Amino acid sequence: MASTNTGAARKILIWGALALAISVPVALAAMSPLLAWRGPVYIAAGFAGILAMALLLVQPLLVGGALPGLTARRARQVHRVTGALLVAAVVIHVAALWVTSPPDVVDVLLFRSPTPFSDWGAIAMWAVFGAALLAAFRRRLKLRPQTWRRAHALFAALTVLGGVVHALLIEGTMETVSKIALCALVVLAAAKVFADLRVWAFRR
Repeated sequence: MASTNTGAARKILIWGALALAISVPVALAAMSPLLAWRGPVYIAAGFAGILAMALLLVQPLLVGGALPGLTARRARQVHRVTGALLVAAVVIHVAALWVTSPPDVVDVLLFRSPTPFSDWGAIAMWAVFGAALLAAFRRRLKLRPQTWRRAHALFAALTVLGGVVHALLIEGTMETVSKIALCALVVLAAAKVFADLRVWAFRR
């Protein structure tokens, strides 16, 4: 009985902590005074980017089996759905920015933007697409499982690196402390999964 209560408490604690880690930055961004000077399309672009950062935290937790109440198979299924949502959030983020300023988006995509955070955002975007394409065409590519995992992990690592640096360099609607905390959690979660699964280790 005691172990059951402990397991239930642990489950509530983990899911509650995840909910706080995601909801607090979103809520503080929604209260930003900068939103008063932005149009709806630009605001949608910003919150799509915040959602993408939140999903970057969820993805490694699913892979590492850190979310209680989900079987390994269920976690993989949710991981695929969350990955699709991540791609959609990135597309909305970029598309909305395109509506507000097409020349700026072209410069970002071609890596000729004068702002450093733009290059990191582009790296994260292309890495997300690469990881998604690997997942979508896994069977057709006929790669060895270990090769596929390493390639997918490489794209995931680039996504985390690019996304975190991109977010930290931007001075926008996200509140600074909560943004740093969210980015730190994303990096820690990804690093732990890479270490636990030993993705880069060579095996027979």
